Parts: sequence; structure tokens; C-alpha cells
Amino acid sequence: MNDEKQSKVVLYIAMSLDGYIARPDGSVEWLYDVKGDGGDNGYAAFYNTIGTLVMGRLTYEIVLQLSEEFLYKGKPCYITTRNPSQYENAPDVFFTDEPMSELVPRLKKTSKGDIWLAGGGQMVQVFLQEGLLDEAVIAVIPKVLGEGIPLFPEGTVPSSFELSRVEQLGDIALLYYSKHTSS
Repeated sequence: MNDEKQSKVVLYIAMSLDGYIARPDGSVEWLYDVKGDGGDNGYAAFYNTIGTLVMGRLTYEIVLQLSEEFLYKGKPCYITTRNPSQYENAPDVFFTDEPMSELVPRLKKTSKGDIWLAGGGQMVQVFLQEGLLDEAVIAVIPKVLGEGIPLFPEGTVPSSFELSRVEQLGDIALLYYSKHTSS
């Protein structure tokens, strides 16, 4: 029997009340003035459980605009793109077109912590379609954007989750879901 704990894939993301993760142009500035817990709203504790990140190229480009230094320095970050040869891998950043059905099982065996599906909506759609998402932690932000990039784009496969915990951080509701397992 294998005693090693296998990593799980966790979606950790903020969403507006009307289901958007970003404005139509990808911006997330609407997140900055929300009354939370007065600290980082649990981000550091979550991030300490993460060994590897996976995100789409569009999310990666938004992340690059948020800080001069790469925000996820020191942890392997896999960026999915149709054309990885157009990009140059950097320290901790690896561009790939490997199917998620192959990449994620490999990462689950090698990651030194859980795998963070860091976005965006198209990646969530693929992970649900492939049955690769183990948990979701969704911070519901008390704002209605009216339009934007949805967390679950049209065409996302129907999926079931079990609510395991709810946490209130100021005006933010943090919802913890696990993959639904039928009995």
C-alpha cells in the first residue's frame, strides 16, 4: 500500500455575485476594495499548501501585469497554450500543450503539495470535462459586475460538488466544495 499522500487539484478563485472572475478585458481591480478579514483573507494559508500551479495563458498574462516580480516564484507553474514553442520557459514557468488528462496525473505524483488550478474559466471548463478537479474554494465577492469572464463558461459540463465548509471574511463568503462522490 502506498503511504504517500497524493496531491489534489484545487480551484481557488474569487467570483462576483453574478458569477464573473474578471471584467471583459481580464482586469480584476474590482477585487481590491472589498471588506475582508483585514489581512490576506486566508490566501497565505492556502498558498502554503500548494506545490504546483496550472493556469491558462490568458490568466498568466494578467498575472504578469499585477507585479514586477512573478507572484508565484519558487513554485512550478505550468502555463497551458496551443503554441508553447512561441514562449520561452523561465525559472518556475513552463509552457505546455500537453493534454490535461496527461499533465495533471503526472503532477499529482510529483508535486510537493496540492495543485492550484489558478484560472481561468476555460481551464475550469477543461478540468471539469476531464474530471480532474478535486476541490473548489470560491470567494464570493459582494459585487455585481453585469458582464465579464464567467467562472463557468457556456458549454461547461454539468458537475456536482458537496459543500464542506463556509467561512465569512468581512463581506466575503468563502465556499469550500469537494468533488461529489456518489455512494
